[in-house]
This record gives sequence, structure tokens and C-alpha cells, in this order.
Amino acid sequence: MGSNSKTALSALGRRTGEPPISWLMQAALARDNLISLAAGFTDTETLPVAETRAALNELLRSSRSGRAALQYGSTIGDPQLRQLTAQRFARLDGLRPGPRSPWSPERLLITHGSQQLLYLLTEALCDPGDIALVEDPTYFVFLGILQSRGVQARGVRLENDGLDLAHLRAVLEALRRRKQLPRVKLLYLVSYFQNPTGVTTAFAKKRAALALLREFERDAGHPIYLVEDAAYRELRFAGGDEPSALAVRGFARRVVYAGTYSKPFATGVRVGFGVLPEPLFSAVVRIKGNHDFGTSNLLQHLMARALASGRYDRHLALLRRRYAHKARVMQQALEKHFPRQVRWRAPHGGLYFWARLPRGLKCGLDSALFKAALEREVLYVPGALCYADDPTRRKPDNEMRLSFGHAPERELREGIRRLGEVLRDQLAG
Repeated sequence: MGSNSKTALSALGRRTGEPPISWLMQAALARDNLISLAAGFTDTETLPVAETRAALNELLRSSRSGRAALQYGSTIGDPQLRQLTAQRFARLDGLRPGPRSPWSPERLLITHGSQQLLYLLTEALCDPGDIALVEDPTYFVFLGILQSRGVQARGVRLENDGLDLAHLRAVLEALRRRKQLPRVKLLYLVSYFQNPTGVTTAFAKKRAALALLREFERDAGHPIYLVEDAAYRELRFAGGDEPSALAVRGFARRVVYAGTYSKPFATGVRVGFGVLPEPLFSAVVRIKGNHDFGTSNLLQHLMARALASGRYDRHLALLRRRYAHKARVMQQALEKHFPRQVRWRAPHGGLYFWARLPRGLKCGLDSALFKAALEREVLYVPGALCYADDPTRRKPDNEMRLSFGHAPERELREGIRRLGEVLRDQLAG
């Protein structure tokens, strides 16, 4: 085919680029000597092999439970898993589950990880040319979903306890002046131990953000939803929990909550969930029916068994201790090997450190620093990938995300040592 040949691909097919996460994960798996501090894999040594085997053996020991697990399920998801999930997270939010609760099982959908929920939601809510407000920086895989769907993103600055509310108001005001508010459909927050920065959004800021969105809804002419991505909520190893936005009184009809059992149990299971208000809930269920007409029924039954038996909570306690230890290992290595000009803050949960280099020292994919790090067999996530293509500001290119989730302790120490050497060389040069 010549370079001028026409293509049968749709606009979405032509528009969608390769997600950066795919390259980062492939590089981590393909190069034997590479120490990856990039891809957000979870800790291999603590994956619950024995617990999963026991739960599956219990499921398959009985013909009745085995056949139920091996048959198709419903699009909305297994009733027991939905009930257990609603009870669990209502308790975390200090709410009662039930038909009138924000954590009603009737509003809860089981998905293939929280990632599928985010894609289905964007598909149900956004047309090409619409606008999503996102944290600056944010989860770069969600930015890929927006790009694929032709949705524009506008960044809202982060503070140590979540969104900069004054900047959120300024962004909304600017969009109103340009008569673009009707295109604004959602505000997306990674609200617990944020990927990439580790920041947790205070409950008071969730409440204030919802009030701000409501204030601008009249000019938008439609609801503006707050989408709370809580993938790391249960990976807290220090401090207390913050209630979700669903606990803000009077706003449950404007909140979408995305959660997962992949990160706190086993990433290979890929079971997530979402709580959505109407009419979003029905629209997403219909779209999911066209995608797959239901998440893997066997894996849903596995997760329900793990939750009901206490295996999930026992494993979660182990995982929290493990990640607290690995975070300390990375922190000690950073203190020992990173130049003093590099700034970072220890997280209270999740999987990541966010490091800020001196201005002028670039660390993007095309930078000398990134190439030098690859030559020394260490990989990180360039922070620029985590910033939306927002024309109202320049992307910072002097930040990096470092994950302590997957690499063993020895590799964490060695990877930070190698990266520290690269940073010193670049600063000296």
C-alpha cells in the first residue's frame, strides 16, 4: 500500500495512539537486567496464591457452586459481590447500605477492573470535543482514554491535600467566559494516594468541589459529574481514611465512584466496580452489555468468596505492612543516593513517590536523562506523561514517578542508586 492509500479505520481508530503504559510494561518484562521503577505492577512475592487456591477449591468442590461460577452471569454483576462491596465501602464512609443509600447495591456495577469503568463512563458521557477537568498531574492512562475519545482535558493544580479550589474556580470561570461550559462533562480525581503524586484529597475539598460544580451547572445546561477514582484507597499504611465524595450529603446524584479489587488483592484477577447515579448507570450497563455482557463470573465468585471468608482482609493487612516496608526502603535509598536538589515527599499509601528535579533538568522520554537511565538499566515514568495537553499552560518536564510496588527490595535500592548516579551526572554536566 502506498503512503496515500485510504484507510478503513474509524476516526477513533486513527486517533488512538499506543498508551505509554503498554510500552513501559513491555520494557519491564522484556529486558531481564532492567530495574523497573515505572509500571505500577504490584508486589509479586505477596500475591495470594494459597488464598486463591483455597477459595477456588471451595467453589469447585461443590457441583452447585462450581456450575454457578462457571456459567455466564449478568451484565450488572454477581448479586453477592455487589452486596458485599456495598456493605464494605458504606462502612468505610460511615454510611448504611440499602436501597436509599449512596452505596446501594442497585447502583453498583461490577467491571473488568476500574479501568473498564472509566472507559465505559467516558463512552457514555462524552462526545468528541467535550471537556474533562483533571488534576494536574493525573493518571496518564485516563488521559489516553480521553484522547482516544476525542475529549479535551483541562488541568487543575494540585495542593498537598488535593485540588487547588481557587484554580478550579478560575478554570470554570474561564470556560464560562469562552462559552465552553456546555462541553464540560466531568471532573476526574484520583482521590487516594494519587497516581502519580501520592496526594490524598481531603473530604472537605471533595465537598467544596461538588458545590463549585453545582454552581456552574446552570450555565453548563446539564449535570457536571465528579468522578472519584479510588483504586488505591485500601492501600493505606499510615494516617486515617477520608470518606469518599459519596458521603457528601445531597450530592450523591453527581458522584461516580470507581473502585477495584485488583490492586488490594491480585492484579491478575481484574475485578473492579463502580457506583453511578441515573441516568448514567443504565447507559453504562447497556454499553457494557455490548462490550462483554458481564465481567468474568468465575472471578466474581472468587472475589465474593475471598471477601466473605475473611481471606481478603487478612491479605490486605499483609499487603499494607509490605508496602509500608517497601516505601521505607525506597525513602532510605532516596535519602542516601538522590542529590539534595531533588524534592520528594513520602506517601502514606499507594505505590508511588513523586520526585521534582531542579528547573531546567528535563527527564522526559526524549531527554538525555531518560536515555542515560535506560543505558544504566533503570526505568521511571517521566512526569510529563501525567499532564494533560492543556493549551493554557506548558507541561512541566522535570518530574518523575517512582514505583516501589513491584521491584524486590534489593532492586529498589539498586535502582535508586543507579538513578541517583544518573541525576548527579546530569546535574554536573
